[in-house]
Amino acid sequence: MAGGAKRRLLRLCLITGLVATWPLPASAEGTLTWLLRDLPPLTIFEGPKKGQGALDQLLPKLIERLPEYQHQVLHVNRARGTQMLRAAASTTCDPSMLWTPERAQYVAFSAQALVVVSNGVMIRRSQQQAMAPFIAAGEFDLQGFLDTPGTRLGATAERSYGPVIDDRLKHAESHKLALHYGNDALGSLLQMQRLGRLEAVLGYWPEIRYHALQQQIAADDLRFFPIKGTAPYQRIHIGCSDTAEGRQAIERINQVLRDIPQAQLQQSYASWLDPQTRAHYLQDNPRIFQDSPEP
Repeated sequence: MAGGAKRRLLRLCLITGLVATWPLPASAEGTLTWLLRDLPPLTIFEGPKKGQGALDQLLPKLIERLPEYQHQVLHVNRARGTQMLRAAASTTCDPSMLWTPERAQYVAFSAQALVVVSNGVMIRRSQQQAMAPFIAAGEFDLQGFLDTPGTRLGATAERSYGPVIDDRLKHAESHKLALHYGNDALGSLLQMQRLGRLEAVLGYWPEIRYHALQQQIAADDLRFFPIKGTAPYQRIHIGCSDTAEGRQAIERINQVLRDIPQAQLQQSYASWLDPQTRAHYLQDNPRIFQDSPEP
């Protein structure tokens, strides 16, 4: 198969969401099973922007530069992806992971692949006055919210939102959290919020806006706030099952990441941000891309 035709085939398979397998060369190292979640604007499974997320563009480049592996792409939710990474029955990789100490016990992480604007809290505009006690200097006091009787927070089950938020959730009383495990977890949480069954939803702002559109919820009806005590940006890594084969795959992936130009990937992600946030992101990105305390 010619190089151009092969690239078109890879892109088609990724966009359609089918389980895809590519020919195994004679000197192959084995199979990499890529786990993709519906996480706009990183990966997009449905709608007019299907297959046009930032990581949707990165993954074909990775696959093309790792010809020694056979590649398989699976669409999974966060809970199923975690289960597969923990099982380590095959060399399984997720290109959209946040590093956490817990995950580092069963996942081998790459160098950072992309920097994104951090998770935050979304409330409905009609509830902004009621939520005012938790909002100061443009930030949301998540701990104060969780400590207040009668409040409830929506989140995707087994997802990491970063160390500060994860710690707040870990110590929250179970009845304060609405955890959703489904394939359309965020969309379901937005509907629960619209019905008054919870007051706030966790997520990335571009992700929330995208799913709100799918749920026919106007973005003007929503208000998003960064969470007090969190960093403005988070680093996305590729994570593979922590086996000898997985660690070997990460070594190769790190080599490939160094050779892939980042400007196009950064611009793809930045296009989803509002103009002011986009300007700050593009200005800050070179600095934060080079200055990471994570492994």
